[in-house]
Amino acid sequence: MNTNKNMKNNNEKNDKVDLIRGDPKIAIKAIAWPMIITLVLNMVYNMVDRVWVAGLGSDPLAAIGFVTPLFIIIGGIANGFGAGANSLISRYIGANKKDSADNSALHGVIIGLILSILIPLILLPCLENLLIVMGASSVITYAKPYAAIIILGSFTLIFNGILSSELRAEGDVKRATIALIFTGVLNMIIDPIFIYTLNLGVEGAALATILSATVATCLMLYWMFIKKDTYLSFKIKEFHYNAKITKELIAVALPASVEQLIISVLTIIGNLILSIVATTTIIAGYTAAWSVIQVGMMTSVGIGTAAITVGGVAYGARDYEKLKTTCYYSIKLSMIIAIAIVILIEIFAPQIALLFSYSTSSAHLGVIITETLRILALFLLGIPLGLCSACVFQGMGKGTISLILTVIRELILVLLLTLIFTFVFGLAQYGLYYGLVLGVAIGSIIGFIVFKYYLKRLIKYKE
Repeated sequence: MNTNKNMKNNNEKNDKVDLIRGDPKIAIKAIAWPMIITLVLNMVYNMVDRVWVAGLGSDPLAAIGFVTPLFIIIGGIANGFGAGANSLISRYIGANKKDSADNSALHGVIIGLILSILIPLILLPCLENLLIVMGASSVITYAKPYAAIIILGSFTLIFNGILSSELRAEGDVKRATIALIFTGVLNMIIDPIFIYTLNLGVEGAALATILSATVATCLMLYWMFIKKDTYLSFKIKEFHYNAKITKELIAVALPASVEQLIISVLTIIGNLILSIVATTTIIAGYTAAWSVIQVGMMTSVGIGTAAITVGGVAYGARDYEKLKTTCYYSIKLSMIIAIAIVILIEIFAPQIALLFSYSTSSAHLGVIITETLRILALFLLGIPLGLCSACVFQGMGKGTISLILTVIRELILVLLLTLIFTFVFGLAQYGLYYGLVLGVAIGSIIGFIVFKYYLKRLIKYKE
């Protein structure tokens, strides 16, 4: 009986690996859809925080908006090191180096443990001053406790980002999805209980987020270290430190994390600009609208994440035609879905806005959120080209190129256009909205052109 069970498990593991080594289009769809569902649910449960907190009034909702960049930074570090582990593991799988793939996975887990200790030690002592610099002084009584709880529980966010990436690297999307979906659903259930039934307010929203995320962490640790039925082997006794593995993992992880840091810095700057040219009500409306746009972004992020794995395997096998197919198909699929989402948002913006303006204290936000949504929805059309190109670069282990493209897109183009539209043309909050939309579109086109040129060189030198 045990022999048959082991044979079945081995066949399932081999099927997953064969999938990511096969047709890139099939692999991307197989990995992307569960990933999209997971990411959308995770963003939905972040949005649910805002929906429930909106019932407390504009100030608590604005406070979450000011804390969001910190949340993005922590999540970005997790996803960055997850991308590094994913890229390295998938390249070793593509090159048929199983032992190195196993060791890389363990390196990722140990790095996650180190990060889980360092982040609270660095952020907590300076939290209040940090939030004030970020523009949250007017809502500090709401922002500080919310942020403190998120930071204390950041170990769950770190491990979820790394462990789920390692499962996806071996093609095991199903269980990575199950763990994170359970997190999202649980958070939606306990959010109102913690906020209203237990009367914990914004602190309740933060506690619900962390407790829900802990469930996913425990599930994935169980599969990897106790049940031990993954393709990758997580045996601590077989771990041996390898400077090359650490260097290659960080070569992708650090740029990918810095990319998220840049996006967070841009969000902070956006909030500061709004605090100068607009009211707290406008900031609350922007916070609500942006949370919806982030949910819409998750389709492209999910497809891009799949492209890291599939692109990494293709690059490890030196199959550049598959690498090309991976990038082009992921862009095509992302763009089709993005167009559909934009159309839906444009049509149903007033109904979506009602989610954040259902109470007496937040009813005035409805018109503001509707208008903001209809402008920011166009942002989604600029994402696929740049994001998918950057993700394939990450899969290839070229994290620095991905980082440079992000700097051009986010830190130079978006920021420059935002400042020009806001202060030179005097467009107030609309300057930020137009800067985001146009900056990302132009930057993404540049990113795609760079990928085409780089791929052309790879194919030329191979010949």
